Amino acid sequence: MRTRSSRAVRLALAAGATALLTSGCTGREAYENSFGLGWPKPVTAEGKTMYDIWLGTTAAAAAVGFGMYLLIAVTVLRDRKKSEELPAQIRYNLPIEVLYTIVPFVIIAVLFFYTAVGENKVNKLTKNPDVRIGVVGFQWNWQFNYLDDKVQVTGAPPAGQEAVLELPVNKRIRFIETSPDVIHSFWVPAFLFKRDVVPGRLNTFELTPTRIGTYVGRCAELCGEKHDAMNFKVKVVSESDYRAYIQRLQASPLNAPNGTGAALTTGDN
Repeated sequence: MRTRSSRAVRLALAAGATALLTSGCTGREAYENSFGLGWPKPVTAEGKTMYDIWLGTTAAAAAVGFGMYLLIAVTVLRDRKKSEELPAQIRYNLPIEVLYTIVPFVIIAVLFFYTAVGENKVNKLTKNPDVRIGVVGFQWNWQFNYLDDKVQVTGAPPAGQEAVLELPVNKRIRFIETSPDVIHSFWVPAFLFKRDVVPGRLNTFELTPTRIGTYVGRCAELCGEKHDAMNFKVKVVSESDYRAYIQRLQASPLNAPNGTGAALTTGDN
């Protein structure tokens, strides 16, 4: 009986470890582009803040899970049936019940505190951002207004030319969103950030890109027949490349506010 129980415990522990190690694995690409535990490498300062919260939450969940499995194993080994004699009957254990009430409360309070701190940090707006971008989601494409430089880029709907948003690296970018028709959602997976684009409302947030590269953008809100065509690209470039890009936009009258390529211009121009 002892040998059989020990073997069962070892098999359960091995199965649990295997499930933990293999969960979230989606191949080599996911591994190379991930810090681990299912999260991609954030390319914004705000994404790093959210990753830290995720890491702490996962560590807390792993600790609780390990503790519960340990208690189950101890119970299986210590309290298994040894004879036909009825074991001592206990109605309640006040210290244990108090412990099981206080410990979850403390864990939830700590997680709530760090979540609130991280949320406030991510949603904080600075007084003087380096760049201001007006984001307009419309059926079915995107327009990006460079508010400080009086130029814009508009995608060709539907399923036409994708809008390209270029941003300078390590600069504080303020995004001001709106929509002329239905709710859309501005989502760049690599930024680890998503926010709805709501008609009649200016949603504002700030991000700081920290890594040069080209990233895919999507609409994450079902917005109509051509929702799948609402893709765009974000290019994070050096400061010099960004200024050169703005100068190229300024040289074309199509990129001026309310030019022939305009779908809608964001307020706060």
